[in-house]
Amino acid sequence: MRGRSFPNAASPAGRAFDGRRFAGHAVAAAASRVAATLLLAGCAASSPPPDWQANAHLALANFERAYLVGNSSVADREFTRTRTEVSSTGRVDLVARVELARCAVQVASLVFDDCAGYAPLAADAAPEERAYAQYIAGLWQAMDAKRLPPQHRAVVASGTLPADPLSRLVAAGALFRTGRLPPAGVRSAIDAASDNGWRRPLLAWLGVEARLASDAGDTANAARIQRRIELVTRGGDK
Repeated sequence: MRGRSFPNAASPAGRAFDGRRFAGHAVAAAASRVAATLLLAGCAASSPPPDWQANAHLALANFERAYLVGNSSVADREFTRTRTEVSSTGRVDLVARVELARCAVQVASLVFDDCAGYAPLAADAAPEERAYAQYIAGLWQAMDAKRLPPQHRAVVASGTLPADPLSRLVAAGALFRTGRLPPAGVRSAIDAASDNGWRRPLLAWLGVEARLASDAGDTANAARIQRRIELVTRGGDK
């Protein structure tokens, strides 16, 4: 997954795949909040999900976990599985939501590639997806914030970061992209990544913190952060 990333220097929450009955499936316990919201919200539990939906749900959750811990080969494989399953429906709008889920974890890790996989699908996306795409792209002036999930509307209105760690990282990435993230927000993003062992975003956000310390002339703190970066990097380069 190529994109412009900051050196080691939300998902589409609020939209379900469709109205089919999916909540209560066994894989829900293992899914991340982004994937669970994307695939499960608003569905009843009276019958099993179709195979494509269950398979896509699990693969998307696996993709997010692998991407966040820095295992690119597994992440690529699981995302391909997700998109293949969803593409079997012929629903462009659903594939657009999957692409936005990928864009969200990239933004959480400060990888900005303009959501290239979503762009060809944007014309068939729902207003909520279009708003979310603008949100994570930092294009807030033309965005209809009322279409965003509640936790991200609060980010736009006041800069308040969500409590959920992945949503917090996505929001921090969006704020960073617009130049509105204060140093305290950088520290909050670092804590979210560190607490969950998410190596990829942790290295990216530590890089930002190191740069801020260096720009402020705080060489001691910059050196401390660099030691932390080296520790995370030595812990495993997948």
